[in-house]
Amino acid sequence: MSDNLKAKATRGVFWSSVDRFSSQGISFVFTIFLARILDISDYGIVAMIAVFMAVAQVFVDSGFSAALIRKPDLNEEDKSTAFYFNIVVGVVCYGVLFLVSPLIADFYDEALLLPIIRVTGLSIVFNSLCVVQRALFTIAVNFKIQAIISLTCTLISGIVGLVMAYHGYGVWALVAQSTISAFFNFVLLWLCSRWRPVTGFSKASFRYLFSFGSKLLASGLLDTLYNNAYPIVIGKFFNSAQLGLYSRAQGYASLPSSNITGVLQRVTFPLLSLMQNDDERLAFNYRRFLRVSAFVVFPLMVMLAAVATPLIRVLITSKWDGCIQFLQILSLAMMWYPIHSINLNLLQVKGRSDLFLRLEAYKKIMGVLILVCTIPVGVTAMCWGLVFNSLLSLAMNTYYTGK
Repeated sequence: MSDNLKAKATRGVFWSSVDRFSSQGISFVFTIFLARILDISDYGIVAMIAVFMAVAQVFVDSGFSAALIRKPDLNEEDKSTAFYFNIVVGVVCYGVLFLVSPLIADFYDEALLLPIIRVTGLSIVFNSLCVVQRALFTIAVNFKIQAIISLTCTLISGIVGLVMAYHGYGVWALVAQSTISAFFNFVLLWLCSRWRPVTGFSKASFRYLFSFGSKLLASGLLDTLYNNAYPIVIGKFFNSAQLGLYSRAQGYASLPSSNITGVLQRVTFPLLSLMQNDDERLAFNYRRFLRVSAFVVFPLMVMLAAVATPLIRVLITSKWDGCIQFLQILSLAMMWYPIHSINLNLLQVKGRSDLFLRLEAYKKIMGVLILVCTIPVGVTAMCWGLVFNSLLSLAMNTYYTGK
C-alpha cells in the first residue's frame, strides 16, 4: 500500500471509528436509560415496523451510492442523476408506507402502528435527500465531517427521546428519537457539503448507475427481508414482549460487530476500489483487512457472550433477564459479520454485482429454510439457527471470493 493510500486508510479508519463508536456509545448510554423507563412491549412495537423502514431505505439508496463510490470517472451528471432519482424513490416509498399502514396495523393487530408508521416514515424522505452528499464524503475518505454530524444527531435525538420517555410518552419517545435523528442528519449534511445539483437528469448516467446498482438493490432487499424476517415472525406468532426481548438482545449483540463492520466497510470499499485493476495488490490488502477485523472482533464477541448476565442486570435491570440467553447466542452468530462484509466488498470492487446477487440469493434461501425449521421450537432455537446460517454463509462467501 502506497504512503498516500496508507495515510488515507489510517485517517479513514480513525474518523470512521470515531463516528461509529462515539455516536453508538452515546446512543448506547441513552438506550440504557430508555430501557429502564420504557416497557419491554414498547421496543417490540417499534421492532414490528423495522422491516418496512429498512426495505424502504434499501430502495432509497438503490445501490447508487456504491455505484458513485466505485465509478473512476465520476461527473456532475452522475451525481445529479442519483440525487433526483433518490428523491423520487424516497417520496414514493413514504407514500406507499402511508397508504399501507392500516394493513400493517391489522396484520399485527396493533392499532398504534398506524400513526407510528406515518411519522417514522418521514425519516425515509430525509435520508433520500442526502445520499449523494454522504457518498461524496466517503469517496474523499472524509469521515471527520460525518463523525461530527453523526455525534450531533445522536445527542439531540437522544436527549429528546429521554425527555419524552421521562414524561410518559412511552413508545413515542423511540419514534421521535429516530425521526429527529434523520432530520438533523439531512440538514447538517447539506450545510457541510458544498455540492449541489447543477445539471439535469441524464439517461446515460442512469443506465450506468442502475446497471451496477440494481443488482446491489436486489441483494440488499434479499438481505434486509431476511434479517427482518425474525422480528416479523416473532411479532406475528409470539408477542410484543418476546419481540422486545429479542430486539434488545440483537441490538446489544450487533453493537460491537456491526460498528466494527461499518468502520471497515466504509473505509475498505473506496480504498480497495482505487486498486481494483491490480489483483496482486488488491489480494494482499484484502487479506490484511481480514486479519485485522478477526483479531479485533472475535475476542470482543466471545467476551460479550461470557458477561451477558451481569451486563444485562447491571445496565437495564433484571426485568430484561429474558434476553440474556438470546444475547449469548446472537453474539456467536454476529462475530462473523466483519468477515462477511469484507468478502462482499471485494466482489463489489471487482464489479461483480451479478455474483454478489447470486450469492445473496443462495444464502437467503438457505436461511429461510433454517428459519422455517426452527419456528415451531421457539425463539431460542431460531437464534441457534442464525449461528448455523452464519457459518454456512461464511463458507459460501469465502469460496466465491477465493475464485
